[in-house]
Amino acid sequence: MAQPPVIILVRPQLGQNIGKAARAMLNFGLTEMRLVAPRDGWPNPDAGPAASGADAVLEQAQVFATTAEAVADCSLVFASTVRRRDLVVPVVGPEEMAGQIHRCEGRSAMLFGPERSGLETADVALATSIVTVPINPEFGSLNLAQAVILLAYEWSRGAQLSQPTAKEIEPPATMGELEGLIGQLDVALDERGYYHPPSRIEATKATLRTILTKPKWSSREVQAMRGVVRALAEPPRPKG
Repeated sequence: MAQPPVIILVRPQLGQNIGKAARAMLNFGLTEMRLVAPRDGWPNPDAGPAASGADAVLEQAQVFATTAEAVADCSLVFASTVRRRDLVVPVVGPEEMAGQIHRCEGRSAMLFGPERSGLETADVALATSIVTVPINPEFGSLNLAQAVILLAYEWSRGAQLSQPTAKEIEPPATMGELEGLIGQLDVALDERGYYHPPSRIEATKATLRTILTKPKWSSREVQAMRGVVRALAEPPRPKG
């Protein structure tokens, strides 16, 4: 059976909102919360009263300095945000998101941004998909806890129905492994003068990142690709 998703709050601003998000999580059986650079530090005395009894979620919450570190062990990451025109990232609805999580063999996560500004482009770029909720276009205002409860509820609908896969498959690569491959390829291409002209460097890197994060890589496949990049970057071996 697939593991429950991790809830990751990126740069949350108010302790009360963290507590309300913990309450929303526990209502639907989710207990693993991760915090990325909370504005007022952690622990936060305002979180407990707002959690209304979901203290176990807060006590076990982990704090990370960056979003990349928070998702490093996850192979499936959904960024809760509106569609981003500056990124080529698949966009799914809550139901499709839940189905993918229930079929996932590795860790999965849902990303939520700060209360006022939402997720930044760099955060969304670390996700495998964007998840959006159909909402009134004239009043698209959800607070943090509301966003968490909507997606947690959708996940919970199939939580008791998920079954192990019929046959074992290779474990999926984590985001940390994919970042290692992307970084290695980036260095190799830079040394070969691939990035040209300068005005297109960032766009080219974004395209390569999209290509490498879109497939369902396994850990073995990522290691194989890193071996290929290494072989191409090194001087050729003498034949014979």
